[in-house]
Amino acid sequence: EVQLVESGGGLVQAGGSLRPSCAASTSTFDDYTIGWFRQAPGKEREGVSCFSKSDGSTYYADSVKGRFTISSDSAKNTVYLQMNSLKTEDTAVYYCAEDRGYYRGSYYLVRVNGSAYWGKGTQVTVSS
Repeated sequence: EVQLVESGGGLVQAGGSLRPSCAASTSTFDDYTIGWFRQAPGKEREGVSCFSKSDGSTYYADSVKGRFTISSDSAKNTVYLQMNSLKTEDTAVYYCAEDRGYYRGSYYLVRVNGSAYWGKGTQVTVSS
């Protein structure tokens, strides 16, 4: 079974940067889609970004487009989320999730609770 472990969250001032990572315990599927989701206090979980191995495509929520970049290091079984120009509204627990096979990005991010494998999350706090 795949186990995902997030790290790299923290406290940063608005305008700053963080790069949380998501490490898989074992080599994952030959074809997979992996994404980042977040949940702020009192709000529903929302999709942030995802990556599909089959075609290398990435997808971003409008709220983070141009500021966040998802990347994958297959040798390390790790996915990163480079977050720049952080805003206070980016404060949330960030989770990574993974599924076997290809998912279109726009669909993957809206099926917020549909993924097979989840990490336990890493807290990101952006202060004003």
